[in-house]
Order: sequence, then C-alpha cells, then structure tokens
Amino acid sequence: MSADTAGETGPRSVLVMPARVGLADVPGLCARLSALYGGGARSVVCDLGAVERADLAVVEALARLRLTARRAGREVRVVNAGSGIRELLALTGLGSLAEPPGAS
Repeated sequence: MSADTAGETGPRSVLVMPARVGLADVPGLCARLSALYGGGARSVVCDLGAVERADLAVVEALARLRLTARRAGREVRVVNAGSGIRELLALTGLGSLAEPPGAS
C-alpha cells in the first residue's frame, strides 16, 4: 500500500510495510519502491506502524529498500518503527534509517 503526498522539495510518497514481513516479500517491496520513484517521488517514507514483529526479515527488507533507493539516487526514511525494530537497526548499523518516535 502506498499514498502520495506533496513534499517541500517535490512529491513524497509513503510505502506502508505490511504487518508481517517475510524474506519472500522483499523483492515485491523493492519493486513497489522503484515504482514510486518511477512515478516521480523524490523521497519515500516507509511506515512501519503496522509491523507486528521485529525480526531480521524486517531488517533485511529495510536494508534492501535503502539499497534500492540509493541505486535510484533517492532516499527512503523509516517512521513509526517500534523500539524492537529500532534496536535491531542499531545493532546492524542501520540505525540512521529510523527516526525517533514522534519525529515525523
């Protein structure tokens, strides 16, 4: 699921992460991100508010989304990450992806 919003520096879109994320979901998420960029989005916010479980599949998905964004010369930000996800991101060196609670 995604939604478009107007950003100050161009179109911004939101990619909503599903409640349960498995490794098999990663290619589809990356394809959706690429499609958002192809549709004109300058930056994408990945909303993790629905994610039920903090695990390495979520970290893998976020790492791949970041790589997809960088390859497109764009950026992706993570919002609404629970404390467990933020801790896993920090442990894996990806802590800069997640904003502190309430920063969006």
